[in-house]
Amino acid sequence: MTKEPKPVSFDYEERESIALITLNRPERLNSLTFEVYRELTELFVALKRRDNIRLVILTGRGRGFCSGGDVEDIIGELFKRDMSGLLQFTRMTCELIRSIRGLDKPVIASLNGTVAGAGAVIALASDIRIACESARIGFLFVKVGLAGADMGAAFLLPRVVGLGKATEMLFYGDFVTAAEAASVGLYNKVVPDAELEGETMKWAKRLAAGPGFALSMTKAALNRELHLSLDAALESEAQAQAICMLNPDFREAYEAFKEKRQANFNSEAGRTQ
Repeated sequence: MTKEPKPVSFDYEERESIALITLNRPERLNSLTFEVYRELTELFVALKRRDNIRLVILTGRGRGFCSGGDVEDIIGELFKRDMSGLLQFTRMTCELIRSIRGLDKPVIASLNGTVAGAGAVIALASDIRIACESARIGFLFVKVGLAGADMGAAFLLPRVVGLGKATEMLFYGDFVTAAEAASVGLYNKVVPDAELEGETMKWAKRLAAGPGFALSMTKAALNRELHLSLDAALESEAQAQAICMLNPDFREAYEAFKEKRQANFNSEAGRTQ
């Protein structure tokens, strides 16, 4: 286990091949500031170059995962800006989502409590969402006079829960319970609050032990094929699969099957080819 110097807005820790990011403003329900947006974006971009990291967990400290933009540190400041300054801010928030989706490694959001506004979109942008029973979620933007289509929510949410449910959630901006979020596919797993960390690590370790190159290719395909026709998607997947067949992980899985043993996907060649 290693630790590195980190911003005060969140903690960063490495547990073998897993990077753990913990939002660390519990007194403000881990609300976001200009600095948090920037620092998180820079971190996700940097993690793309960290070959020793195979998976990222994002969680929060205290009773909230993330309550969105800080009312005092962000909202008040925005009233002082003109259109150009506002657009600079909104584009900056979108860069965080782009960096999460663009990271070629799985990202698990471990939702330890309130998930609201921008925090809900950050969770949505993650690949897997594991929540405790108290982790209600709300895309609250319309409740403060903003479009529900913020930070990619109108793009991502219909693809996860369907257009009808996404429309309801973005139009009304109401919180939904963890149970309801799981029932519509927004949460992958809901567990009692005390079991969240253990369950998250169980999911994380399974992926971290998996074929990193194949997982990277899978995430790239999921991103890319959101925009493609069926024919284009089929050709894209044919090419991706052929590339994976040249990777050492494919041979390792075959040899492990023949030898009736667990495959070892931790070779450096399998990660980087």
